[in-house]
Amino acid sequence: MKKLIALFFIGILHTLNAQINTQEGPFNQLIIRGVTLINGNGAPPRGPLDIVVEQNKITDIVVVGYPGVAIEPTKRPQLKPGGKELDCQGMYLLPGFIDMHGHIGGVAQGAEPEYVFRLWMAHGITTVREPSGRGLDWALDLKERSAKNSIVAPRILAYTGFGQGSKNSISTPEMARAWVRENAKKGADGIKFFGAPPEIMEAALDENKKLGLRSACHHAQMDVARWNVLHSARAGLTSMEHWYGLPEALFDDRTVQNYPLDYNYQNEQHRFENAGKLWQQAAKPYSEHWNKVMDELISLDFTLDPTFNIYEASRDLHRARRAEWHEEYTLPSLWKFYQPSKISHGSYWHDWGTEQEVAWKENYRLWMTFINEYKNRGGRVTAGSDSGFIFQLYGFAYIRELELLREAGFHPLEVIRSATLNGAEALGMADQIGSVEIGKLADFVILKENPLKNLKVLYGTGAIKLTDDNKVVRIGGVSYTIKDGIIYDAKKLLSEVRTMVSDAKKKTNFTITQPGIPH
Repeated sequence: MKKLIALFFIGILHTLNAQINTQEGPFNQLIIRGVTLINGNGAPPRGPLDIVVEQNKITDIVVVGYPGVAIEPTKRPQLKPGGKELDCQGMYLLPGFIDMHGHIGGVAQGAEPEYVFRLWMAHGITTVREPSGRGLDWALDLKERSAKNSIVAPRILAYTGFGQGSKNSISTPEMARAWVRENAKKGADGIKFFGAPPEIMEAALDENKKLGLRSACHHAQMDVARWNVLHSARAGLTSMEHWYGLPEALFDDRTVQNYPLDYNYQNEQHRFENAGKLWQQAAKPYSEHWNKVMDELISLDFTLDPTFNIYEASRDLHRARRAEWHEEYTLPSLWKFYQPSKISHGSYWHDWGTEQEVAWKENYRLWMTFINEYKNRGGRVTAGSDSGFIFQLYGFAYIRELELLREAGFHPLEVIRSATLNGAEALGMADQIGSVEIGKLADFVILKENPLKNLKVLYGTGAIKLTDDNKVVRIGGVSYTIKDGIIYDAKKLLSEVRTMVSDAKKKTNFTITQPGIPH
């Protein structure tokens, strides 16, 4: 059945590609003319430049003048027969973005890959780490198709789920080691842990490290009292997701979270409401214990992937629910999944109000303080979105993550580094992607406006601006996403998504409404 479904949506992909010319290439040579480069290595912008690509590799980066003054055409890189020139004079080019926490849709959400991939690619995301989803075979099939560029999709790294919420049943360290070896044999790029008894976590992480694979962990509350982020990092975990397990490592006057005595983890209002009070129970910022935990994690070359955006509705539900892109880009099935529910994961709006949001605002302040200082001391922080839950939409949520890193205190250049080179380093791919350098793959984001001045210009819906003659206009949106040297028209990809959503609405006679409000 799964194979039939896969064949069905792959057929849709081919049909869409035939209808609209969303991509060009690859070419034996591609020259991107006149761009200003915002690199992923923290360097300031520089331009105009010509960037030369041959066989999906950057072969030259040439300064071709000064702002407003170009050198003679004969002194610039020359186009070879069969090559392609892309005139980007006055535009900005960045390395392709890396989403370190990108679920490829979900059955419950009704979000299929062709929808998710287009939203990602339209926002400049050229590489995604898929932290478990519908199964390894399913993800590896998509990974292979993406590598061949037979579908419109970012580069995919497939991690398999281990522990709570996954289907494996492992009760001994020996079983854990065997499972990890089998996972590697099947071709997984790594493991996404959810937590397990200490002896099982230790065995699995040790075996995975021996095999040279990387790992991530959502330290779920079922096991975090015995195994927090420090335990994982010491055992060989390479990155943590969200923030679960970090406040627990920072406890200095308790050993468990201060759960209300009627708390039930299966009640998601209980789970998320009390999670919003957790950072206040941790050691104070810059205290001895706080510093000690941070310094040890940095010494272990440990990566933090905070995914700030996925919890933002907890501190401002109205903002997340009324984001302007929902009307045109959110599928009816996904909108339904977001609504208050005792069943859907992350739909915990059973009775959410001012008191919960105020607690979460303080949670963010303390959380962001740790993340920003971690970066300041040389720790690696990446950008991940975890979209498809809690009113966060694929692609759009990733750009919101960049804005939240900025809010945390990152300089815009540090934000871009988190989105590019830091992600590449965390994946062990810094020799291939993450910055624009000779010898690396041709993954780029190109747009007309300077995202350092306003990250909102990266949204598919752009940003509002008032012109000199007092007219309100919309500017921005990615113009081109280039992956493996293939040029994708980002605005055409968004047009395809709008058509998908419009067609789905017509079939269901759907209109976005607010819960409990008659339409």
